[in-house]
Amino acid sequence: MATFLHRLGAGAHRHRVAVVLVWVLLLVAAGVAALTLQKPYVSTFSIPGQESTDALGLLDERFPATGADGATARVVFDAPEGQLVTDPANAAQVAEVVAGLGDLPQVSSASNPLDPAAPAVSPDQRAAYSTVTYEVIQPEVTEEARDALFDAVAEARAGGLTVEVGGEATQAVSEVGGIGEFVGVAVALVVLTITYGSLVAAGMNLLTAVVGVGIGAAGITALTGLVELQSTTPILAIMLGLAVGIDYALFIGSRYRSELLAGRDVGEAVALATGTAGSAVVTAGTTVVIALAGLVVAGIPFLTQMGLAAAATVVVAVLVATTLVPAALALLGRRLLPRRLRAATPADAAATASHPLLERWGTTVTRHRWLSLLAAVVVLGVVSIPVADMQTSLPDDSTAAPGSTQRKAYDLIGERFGPGVNGPLLVLLDGTPSAERAAPVAQELGALEGVALALPQPNADGSAALVTVIPTTAPTDPATTDLVHAIRDRLDAEESGGLRTYVTGQTAVSVDVSQQLRDALPRYLVLVVGLALLLLVLVFRSVLVPVTAVLGFLLTIGSALGATTAVFQWGWLQQLVNSDVTGPLLSMAPIIVVGILFGLAMDYQVFLVSRMHEAHAHGSAPREAVRTGFRQAAPVVVAAAAIMFAVFAGFVPEGDATVKPIAFALAIGILADAIVVRMVAVPAALSLLGGAAWWLPRWLTWLPVLDVEGAALERTAAGAPAGARAATVGRGKAAPDGEDAR
Repeated sequence: MATFLHRLGAGAHRHRVAVVLVWVLLLVAAGVAALTLQKPYVSTFSIPGQESTDALGLLDERFPATGADGATARVVFDAPEGQLVTDPANAAQVAEVVAGLGDLPQVSSASNPLDPAAPAVSPDQRAAYSTVTYEVIQPEVTEEARDALFDAVAEARAGGLTVEVGGEATQAVSEVGGIGEFVGVAVALVVLTITYGSLVAAGMNLLTAVVGVGIGAAGITALTGLVELQSTTPILAIMLGLAVGIDYALFIGSRYRSELLAGRDVGEAVALATGTAGSAVVTAGTTVVIALAGLVVAGIPFLTQMGLAAAATVVVAVLVATTLVPAALALLGRRLLPRRLRAATPADAAATASHPLLERWGTTVTRHRWLSLLAAVVVLGVVSIPVADMQTSLPDDSTAAPGSTQRKAYDLIGERFGPGVNGPLLVLLDGTPSAERAAPVAQELGALEGVALALPQPNADGSAALVTVIPTTAPTDPATTDLVHAIRDRLDAEESGGLRTYVTGQTAVSVDVSQQLRDALPRYLVLVVGLALLLLVLVFRSVLVPVTAVLGFLLTIGSALGATTAVFQWGWLQQLVNSDVTGPLLSMAPIIVVGILFGLAMDYQVFLVSRMHEAHAHGSAPREAVRTGFRQAAPVVVAAAAIMFAVFAGFVPEGDATVKPIAFALAIGILADAIVVRMVAVPAALSLLGGAAWWLPRWLTWLPVLDVEGAALERTAAGAPAGARAATVGRGKAAPDGEDAR
């Protein structure tokens, strides 16, 4: 691998202008494709083959008046203290508003809550609600139609009633952009400037990353013209693509800088940086792609799309890092270095490049290895405790911002009608004899614990019946989930002959999606961890190093999800993340966070431990090899972690409500993995293992040698100054003390 990438880097140096132009043309082409083909993203969650999802289509066929496929909104009317919504003046206002709602753009119907045939009035007659049904699904509700609904509700408030609106039709599709993201990029630029000591080099690093993520994002947007994509797909792809793009360019740029300071000319420095650091980039990128593409095993279409889109963006980032970055480095030449180092000797450069704090860190961790390892495990273990209480569901108005009309409508319905009215369960009886069984089934279900009301309704031709079940608990309450399972267990006994039963509605869909994702997570972990273990065994030719990498990841993911649960579900330290709502996490958040963090955790493992492996291969004693590799790689890993943290954290303060917890989990996960796991637990564990860390069973010695450290290149590099070659071969050979000689 190193030899191939060395040739690739040399070719990028020779044809640097052509390489840059090709990438610019690719960026322009992707942008044109996006502008030409783009269609709206979607925000619906469904799983083909699930009972609740399949029943929605059947429900629309059997009860076309319900508009099961169309988006809906609820307009809630609440009378002032001492009045009833049924009072003549208030009833007249309700009728007038409902008539106006029916004439709004894209609206097919608006129910009259005061219709005696189908009333929707609270038991105390203080409130009523109208269900507004649209002709189109939620993603196709235009901004104009949504604004018209909000304007109608605002005008209705002038009549004396409290009027609020909620429901899926009021929810806009998530969009990319916000001041937080720009702050994250600005922080990344500052970190890069400090790391390189040059604003020009920092700008180059950031620009190449933006090219890669721009192509990835434009490609995803263009794909909306061919397939439906989730609204969160571009956000996650951009979040991850920008982070890894910056980091991969940083790793290659830092190695190029080191080769220049060692006395090599620009061409050989570019080729060697691509062959050595580029090999680590390809390996790290492969682990990320495995983790993201592995989401396919969940068997959930929207999750598969998100994983593959993000994986494609990472592939583009790797290609940019191994072609465009070397070409840009060749164009910059020695201008990548700060002015004071452009004429420095290798000895002067080595003294300038030292990091006393990190060197003391590495020495302390390896010397007090038992204490360091124990402290890391205890700290992250404590942060992981809230995971045991983590809940997941699909988003609804209960997570809307306090003070918003959606949240007010949700709270009013819960207060006046009961919490279960916000998430009714729809039981569909299809086939013969559904009409005859509707009333008895409704009576049986009404007697179940947790059911407030069960109302039967046969369709026009008697071929099906619908039983609307109102729970006594809110849609996201665990008791409601238990009720869904209890109803299904009871309905199993009803199925006979041609009669089929289904439990559906948005609450049931949320239960099914969450359950499917929970069931898929173990399969996903087995696949991804297994493939990554095989890859790391090939990379390091060791069994225990990959095992420590995976065990460290378990601490990472536990602390990331634990902290997220504490903040967004329990409400701890909400002010830090600009969040004023609490509730279950998004159903797909855990598996997405696991996938992304696993890939990034393996990135740090590869970048850090490959330098330790390199020092050991060059003859250093095991514990001294750990210190040498730590000293060489830790500065870049710290910079990379700071950048990734900034990029992910940038999506938190002003981020979309569904993306904010995911971005927070990723930011915390980066800190936990890079700073605690990879820079404390892993060096301490490898120091404890000593030479056994690099043990490979004899029956595995046939495995191919990937040489991600580029040892073959360093042994055969032609034209390198004698001092540079001596420094390379002797790297890490400091005389060990008695302790490190073991």
